[in-house]
Amino acid sequence: MAQSHDMMSRRPPGLRLFGRSGSLRTYQTLVLVLTFFAYACFHMTRKITSIVKSALDPQTKVGFSHWGRLHTSNTLNIGWLPFNTVDGSALLGEIDVAFLAVYSAGMFFAGHIGDRMDLRIFLTIGMLGTAIFTTLFGAGYWMNVHNFYYFLVIQMISGLFQSIGWPSVVAVVGNWFGKSKRGLIMGIWNAHTSIGNIAGSLLAAFLLKFGWGWSFAVPSLIMAFVGLIVYIFLPVNPEAMEIDIDSGEFNCVKDTVKDPLLEPGQEVKHKAVGFLEAWRIPGVAPFALCLFFSKLVAYTFLYWLPFYISHTRIGGEYLSDAMAGSLSTIFDVGGVLGGVLAGHISDRLNARAITAASFMYCAIPALFLYRTYGSMSIVWNICLMFITGMFVNGPYALITTAVSADLGTHSSLNGNSRALATVTAIIDGTGSVGAAIGPLLTGYISSKSWSAVFTMLMAAALLAGLLLTKLVCAELKGKVHSDATKDATDAQGTYSNEV
Repeated sequence: MAQSHDMMSRRPPGLRLFGRSGSLRTYQTLVLVLTFFAYACFHMTRKITSIVKSALDPQTKVGFSHWGRLHTSNTLNIGWLPFNTVDGSALLGEIDVAFLAVYSAGMFFAGHIGDRMDLRIFLTIGMLGTAIFTTLFGAGYWMNVHNFYYFLVIQMISGLFQSIGWPSVVAVVGNWFGKSKRGLIMGIWNAHTSIGNIAGSLLAAFLLKFGWGWSFAVPSLIMAFVGLIVYIFLPVNPEAMEIDIDSGEFNCVKDTVKDPLLEPGQEVKHKAVGFLEAWRIPGVAPFALCLFFSKLVAYTFLYWLPFYISHTRIGGEYLSDAMAGSLSTIFDVGGVLGGVLAGHISDRLNARAITAASFMYCAIPALFLYRTYGSMSIVWNICLMFITGMFVNGPYALITTAVSADLGTHSSLNGNSRALATVTAIIDGTGSVGAAIGPLLTGYISSKSWSAVFTMLMAAALLAGLLLTKLVCAELKGKVHSDATKDATDAQGTYSNEV
């Protein structure tokens, strides 16, 4: 009776009203939808600063050409102190790196805490906190704030709340889905990153004409609303809903719970895994370091692509800030396809490392072609940006979702189910350090040469692929051994039939 009461207390308040009316498939669908929109909101609010950059610091483009501000409202020409000065780009880069530094550091703690408390409550705290501090950043517009440290501190606190999102949503999805087709399912589900970026770009670009503060305020209100929906309806795991994940039936009296991500017969142990123990799981370190360079590339585009587009002649003229922000969404559209393809290919080949490394190597020529030929025309820019987004975001999506979930339930854990959030936080937290360094370096390097920025990105993509070399070799050897065993078995079967 006490156990039943505990289960009810962990059930979301919105689902208590319906009792046991839902099936396993219903709850899995609900989890995918809620976590999809939850993390899309995290990226929607994260994307805003990249769109507003050119409104805060328009001076560079004014000096390039008289065509630069042709389509932009005059109210945005003067920029916003302290960002419309000669070192404005560097200041914006420092804000980005401060946000991402706190985000990456907070990620390690968030994963540790997430494995020890109700993920529904934890995720809600992250969403509401992010909404509040994103709004406060935009409030600087109405309060006429020109103090650099105000914006810096606000972004740092926002980064802390943002760090809660990823370990929480991956752990919840991992609780409800097994390894079968995990790469494809999570590849499709991971489209929330690109959808959030697209929504943030379009919404922020549209609201710029009313004043840049609105570009922060409106998405924050949307995020707060979705956060409340998550608190009311998100089921964290099958246990909370008293469902046997193996059969899909309700099972109210269970001494042990079978984790869907573990091998049959393994009992789930609920002791949370330590930080150092999680680092020692085979594959965690190389994938974490690979993600370091992969996210360096991805987040440089996330924070600087609209700025790059608006400060680059495309077809002989400069685009407005709003147009550049809208055009940058093509990169994320390509990222949606890249995430799905990487997940599907890795499922078919049963080779996560080979897939991730191949995509990173393909990203190198894609980056070169985009920098070289992207300025020829809008059509060329769109096509090459789409291809670049596909190869850059494909491995990033694969590693942060399917790979993290695989390693979070590795056989070396002996059936311990409390490592998902910790492993996810380690991998994505390490990647977020690279995500902080990329935009920071870009802020300084871009003032001298955008070609140098792209050279840095191509070198990072190469290193990301090389870091997986050992795992790629291991997967290739495994496949050769598997094929040899299969051939031997087939030959033995043929011989037996002949005899």
